[in-house]
Amino acid sequence: MILRREHLKNTSKNFVENNINCKELVVKNIKNNTSNEKIAIKVSFYSILANSFLSIFKLLAGVIGKSGAMISDAVHSMSDVFSTIIVIIGVKLANKKPDKDHQYGHERLECIAATILAMTLILVGIGIGISGAKKIIDGNYANLAVPGILALIAAVISIITKEVMFWYTRSAAKKIDSSALMADAWHHRSDSLSSIGSFIGILGARLGFPILDPIASLVICIFILKAGYDIFIDATKKVIDEACDDKTVNQIQEIALLQEGVVKVDMIKTRLFASKAYIDLEISVDGDKTVREAHEIAQKVHDEIEEKIEFVKHCMVHVNPA
Repeated sequence: MILRREHLKNTSKNFVENNINCKELVVKNIKNNTSNEKIAIKVSFYSILANSFLSIFKLLAGVIGKSGAMISDAVHSMSDVFSTIIVIIGVKLANKKPDKDHQYGHERLECIAATILAMTLILVGIGIGISGAKKIIDGNYANLAVPGILALIAAVISIITKEVMFWYTRSAAKKIDSSALMADAWHHRSDSLSSIGSFIGILGARLGFPILDPIASLVICIFILKAGYDIFIDATKKVIDEACDDKTVNQIQEIALLQEGVVKVDMIKTRLFASKAYIDLEISVDGDKTVREAHEIAQKVHDEIEEKIEFVKHCMVHVNPA
């Protein structure tokens, strides 16, 4: 009778501890999501300010300096403002709590935002490429206007500003593991590279080779299309349940095997859900253990994996008898 009472006391204690651990994980996830959202919105706000200034400045410099490459670059920067607004919307929607109709959450909305960004980049790139190609095909190189010094200065300022924004946004995207924010970072890098193309084209035109200005537009087009393609592929992978990398799978197995009572890991299945991951895990435990004891082992494996691998949203553990 005493042993029975002691067993019930221990069972009750373990049940309470498991509930506390689960609640702590839920609170931790909510805090992380709120913090990540604030970081993303802060970075996006700075991006909108910088891109708005740059697009206006480069457009004026392109018109006054008579540079088609700089005007193309200004259009690219204007698309950055639009894309960053989409990032903010995507991040806000992705961090919404699960509801009755979306019980697994809304993280994939961030992938949709990244896809829209990619398509925007591709359309902008195609437009710039067509404009540059027309000028080259026309062949009236002698009639092409020679860009002014203001366009050259604008290109230098753009290169420096966009590189700073790229590293700043990239750092934040890695910190919160945001595909939409990372897409925006590479948008900044593509703008920086396009400004380098503008600089070369404008400088070449000023040195007596006016054809280099439209050629620069074509170079800008290639960079933009490449960035758009890479962002689209990354977002697609996170929507079609691609598996986690081998490093993550090995980490999951190591954590599971370290838990007392786990004899071996029978199966690991993973799938990416936007910036999060879901895990289905099968472990073997001593077949003579009670259901309650086996459950406690599985719960420990579940808690350790979700705690030590931050981007794991949920780990489902199935127990097999060894």
